Amino acid sequence: MRIAGSTVLLTGATGGLGQTIARELAARGAKLVLTGRRADALEPIAAEFGARTVTADLADPDQVDDLAKACADTDILIANAALPSSGDLLEYTPEQIDRALAVNLRTPVMLARALAPRMVDAGRGHIAIVGSISGKTATKSSSLYNATKFGLRGFTLGFRQDLHGTGVGVSLIQPGFVRDAGMFAVTGATPPAGIRTVSPSQVATAVVRAVERDLCEVNVAPVELRLLSAFAGQFPAIAERFQRGSAAERTVSQIAAAQRDRR
Repeated sequence: MRIAGSTVLLTGATGGLGQTIARELAARGAKLVLTGRRADALEPIAAEFGARTVTADLADPDQVDDLAKACADTDILIANAALPSSGDLLEYTPEQIDRALAVNLRTPVMLARALAPRMVDAGRGHIAIVGSISGKTATKSSSLYNATKFGLRGFTLGFRQDLHGTGVGVSLIQPGFVRDAGMFAVTGATPPAGIRTVSPSQVATAVVRAVERDLCEVNVAPVELRLLSAFAGQFPAIAERFQRGSAAERTVSQIAAAQRDRR
């Protein structure tokens, strides 16, 4: 799918990772439409890239519907917005659970459902979902986040098959620990010993590459994390035993503590 000249809707545009993705898309000649909850945060970013903005709270189904209608001319959807959703599920209120499920899982599905028909009619388009390596393997204190990212992976891979032959591609981009910007970076937590991080620009480049080449799944992580997540996905009981008391468990606990107020 050619990005230059295409209308691209990017969710989660006000986050550090979203801004990096927006910058990469703008450099490729995209006609950007940026969305986020706060107009005051969106406007400076839009001004930098000459983008159009649509303010929307993605936890509100009505606002998601309005966003889809306002962006009916979308050629490429980049579903990047997400809530941290870490921590013990028993500490969450029902409202917080609903919000996490809505933003992280329901909204990408609904936007894809709303915007794909026009793409199919045109015989061109792309839907790129930014997930997480946490969609391949479960960890302690991440059950809700794992649920949304596992769900995104299943949806994306299945929807890609549904749209095969229509001219519309569907891709999943799964970052590992991202430094300098994004949910992990702002916690101040350190990755487990021996696990390297990736940069925001690596994630943005992966998004562009997935769209341009119609790639199925792109794991943006160093080889050691890709191997560990593949193993844990196949052998979850063994992985669970290895994780107990490990550096990985300590990292997840640091993340959950730092994200407690962002539910």
